Amino acid sequence: MITLTGVHKSFGPKRVLQGVDLTVGRGTSMVVIGGSGTGKSVLIKCILGLVKPDAGTIMLDGQDVTRADRDAFLARFGMLFQGGALFDSLHVWENVAFRLMQGALKQPADQARAVAIEKLRRVGLGPDVADLYPAELSGGMQKRVGLARAIAAAPEVIFFDEPTTGLDPIMAGVINDLIREIVVEMGATAITITHDMTSVRAIADRVAMLHDGVIRWTGPIGELDATSDPYVQQFVRGLAQGPISPVR
Repeated sequence: MITLTGVHKSFGPKRVLQGVDLTVGRGTSMVVIGGSGTGKSVLIKCILGLVKPDAGTIMLDGQDVTRADRDAFLARFGMLFQGGALFDSLHVWENVAFRLMQGALKQPADQARAVAIEKLRRVGLGPDVADLYPAELSGGMQKRVGLARAIAAAPEVIFFDEPTTGLDPIMAGVINDLIREIVVEMGATAITITHDMTSVRAIADRVAMLHDGVIRWTGPIGELDATSDPYVQQFVRGLAQGPISPVR
């Protein structure tokens, strides 16, 4: 469904992506791993068209993302942001229904609210949460609201940016399970970026490792531990010694 070929992106002298090749099949949950500052977020921004690659092509269903109609193109995506990115001044249900009340999708408020409450229920939050503000929620609840918003418009592709950052292990496990269940339930194509190996094992069908601006290794989750690639092994095992320098 998504194909990246020879994608390069630099910011001044900083070369972030240096020829990324990656294919994500329809309905597949792909997890991109790699250390902090390796370009995982830039990769997602390039796919979304928020950042224009310096070279290479990115195709969605055979269509060049840089030439797509922006509104129609972005309507196919959902996103769970690392920091939640909820609107502080909006009620929880308004956050979840935000896209539903904008642009071509524009729904009446009562209809959008009903959808929002259903999506909140899907992530384990009751209707009593709908009229609260984000500041009244715990970090785990905010993450669930972000997930409800990501799926509210039934997107074909969902991005998860460090979905368990800042959560305790139990809540992280809850979010991982929810992501996996929802992706399978919706039949969506998912791309997750994370350095949390627990999330990788819970969410992934396939894994790709980004290092030094290229995809160092990619394969099924079942082959991750068996690969002999020294970069992957160092990262997966969290070893201080190896080809990946801990200083960036």
